[in-house]
Amino acid sequence: MAYSVDLNSDVGESFGAYKIGRDEKVLPFVTSANIACGYHAGDHNVMRRTVALAIAQGVGLGAHPGLPDLIGFGRRPMQIAAGDVYNSVLYQVGALQAFATVQQTPLHHVKPHGALYHTAATDTEIAAAIAQAVYDFNRELILFALSGSALAKAGTDVGLTVAEEVFADRTYLPDGTLTPRTHPHALIRDADTALQQVVRIVKEGTVHAVDGTIIPIQADTVCVHGDHPSAVQFVKKLRHALAAHDIAVKRVGR
Repeated sequence: MAYSVDLNSDVGESFGAYKIGRDEKVLPFVTSANIACGYHAGDHNVMRRTVALAIAQGVGLGAHPGLPDLIGFGRRPMQIAAGDVYNSVLYQVGALQAFATVQQTPLHHVKPHGALYHTAATDTEIAAAIAQAVYDFNRELILFALSGSALAKAGTDVGLTVAEEVFADRTYLPDGTLTPRTHPHALIRDADTALQQVVRIVKEGTVHAVDGTIIPIQADTVCVHGDHPSAVQFVKKLRHALAAHDIAVKRVGR
């Protein structure tokens, strides 16, 4: 059986005088780039520059819309109506589309960020609003969603192509959602353990939850965080580990 998987990374998260992440070093090793759209991170200058970097590396351009929470990096839950979510996703995707159009490259996908992503994993109304916004904007875009989540289902229901996403450095709860960052075991800090988790997910379609139970999981794309000090070293190791297990790395969808 032939195995393949997409690798994505959240990039373009610098803004103003603040530099976040190592985009130039990470982008050569991934196949899809989730570019911040100015709400949780990024700004107009960073967006244009990051689009150019991704195009130069042949990486799929993705919009990474988040909650309007620059101080909290979009990771703090907010009480927000579905209609507000719909409009904010349209607004942010449209902003990134402008820079892609100027640089004559189509958008490839949309992946919500942070608290918006996690809310949409279980909240069917918010999930439906995101999926509908993406569909109404451009039904050819691929929706990146947590594997097995309400967002993945909403995307499929509305008629989008959905890429089910897993995380290299995060643990899972028994219900398939990500372990909250407030939990002491939310992050996998040992690189070899993270690599083993990714290979198992791709080849076996299962993962050990944080309580030790084994749960099913689908991996079309793997998120590799680019803002960690060892991000570049890790993504290089991941590429080597995937190759050693005969898992091809290629952009999802097209």
